[in-house]
Amino acid sequence: MNLTQQIAKHFREVHFGGNWTSVNLKDTLADVNWQQATTKVYSLNTIADLVYHTNYYVSAVLKVLNGEPLDAKDKYSFDHQPIQSPEAWEKLLDKIWTDAENFAILIEQLPEIKLDEIFTDEKYGNYYRNVHGIIEHTHDHLGQIVLIKKILSQVRGTNAEKDVK
Repeated sequence: MNLTQQIAKHFREVHFGGNWTSVNLKDTLADVNWQQATTKVYSLNTIADLVYHTNYYVSAVLKVLNGEPLDAKDKYSFDHQPIQSPEAWEKLLDKIWTDAENFAILIEQLPEIKLDEIFTDEKYGNYYRNVHGIIEHTHDHLGQIVLIKKILSQVRGTNAEKDVK
């Protein structure tokens, strides 16, 4: 397995499973309904916010890998349509699974020499840094999602809902 195939595998694993941490987005989100995904816990972002935010960067880099210009701004990385139904939540999840697989496919096909090249602009570093940054970013927010799920499970069925506001 060459380096880009290994990176693609690592990226897939944080999304779909098989990594050594035994935690991934697909399994973690499998039992989260749209109401849980949109429940505000303390001053934290919602699960839906974190899912959108994580995929915002995957989607932006995916476009670059497809030959399009980089068109993303950090200030928009949490701006998403409100999730107000099971269908809206499923639509968001479907998008992240599709984007993740397409991203992994393009990374697998990337010539290894490309990893050292500048990613759209020198200020962003090289492709390697950006692709690994996406993986690290996903792991970071996956951990937050896991913690929010645990908090929500502690207050489910109790009168403690006021405590998560």
